[in-house]
Amino acid sequence: MGIFKEFKEFAVKGNMIDMAVGIIIGTAFNKVVDVLVKQIIMPPLSMLTNGVNYADRKVILQDASGIPGEANYIEEVSVGYGLLIETLIDFLVIGFVVFLVVKFMNRFRNKAQDPKNTKVVTPKDIELLSSLNDKMEEQNKLLREKQG
Repeated sequence: MGIFKEFKEFAVKGNMIDMAVGIIIGTAFNKVVDVLVKQIIMPPLSMLTNGVNYADRKVILQDASGIPGEANYIEEVSVGYGLLIETLIDFLVIGFVVFLVVKFMNRFRNKAQDPKNTKVVTPKDIELLSSLNDKMEEQNKLLREKQG
């Protein structure tokens, strides 16, 4: 019965919900990137290379021989590198977009954690730590003046 209690705590604490939201958003993001690469980036790239469709690019190791459906038919053996090129472009686009999102979020987090920024509400813990830091600097300054 202990495992059900642990699962309930896991689900109620929000970890499972956060994970589900992340997976759903990731799936939708994957579809957007897939369309972006296949419909926006690859056609101009294909046009620049005289109509080469990268998904169909391959190195043929052995040609097909015989008539399809007969006993002596041998299928073509090839290494398809075109899909790898498209997948690498997908990866680069995803990596760049994630980089931009993280950079954007870090900018907001830095503004929120700056106690001197009055435009953004600073969390109380950051505000208290900043106040403590200011008091300690003031105290150290007074101690240095006493000694010197």
